[in-house]
Amino acid sequence: MSAKDGCGHHHDYYKRRKFYYHVMAAIIALIILILFVILLIYLILRPTKPTFTLQDITLYAFNISTTTTTLTSNLQITISSRNPNSRIGIYYDKLDVYATYRNQQITLPTMIPPTYQGHKDVNVWSPYLYGNEVPVAPYLAMSLAEDETAGTVLVNVRAIGRVRWKVGTFVSATYRLNVNCPAYITFGNKNNGFVVGPAVKYKVVEGCNVDV
Repeated sequence: MSAKDGCGHHHDYYKRRKFYYHVMAAIIALIILILFVILLIYLILRPTKPTFTLQDITLYAFNISTTTTTLTSNLQITISSRNPNSRIGIYYDKLDVYATYRNQQITLPTMIPPTYQGHKDVNVWSPYLYGNEVPVAPYLAMSLAEDETAGTVLVNVRAIGRVRWKVGTFVSATYRLNVNCPAYITFGNKNNGFVVGPAVKYKVVEGCNVDV
């Protein structure tokens, strides 16, 4: 191979390297531009997380057994969500609702159908929450029995899921949603609730903690 051929190969190599360098630089610049646009949209619109309110609880069954340390519960809740944003919609891709007592889950999760929430819109759901002979820790069974005897039990209604923000035609990535709604249920005094057939309905109207 002549010196001229060697120089030609080196020249082609440097041309290809320069071409790849420009391509990579263009890709990086495009990614930076996209991220900048997303950041700019966020700073201008500043999406605010939705607000949740637990409106009422209808209690059909709530029976604790200290012998078998199990809890059977059957309740229906009414929970609302409001989108406070005037320019941003919210996709609820997944939302599971369940009840807990002192951080232990006491009902099966109930799935809320996926939905879209428009600007300033309010959605209201009334799912049933069931738990049939759910095992609980012995100390929790004793504590729950004591609270029920005292007349008041603090139950937390929780919702976990995934949401996305919609601005015009742009839809964001998925964000995890955590909702925690405390509710005090009273026993032994039905004057605090409304008798609905075999159940008792309690007005709660309690604001919920929301993390996105």
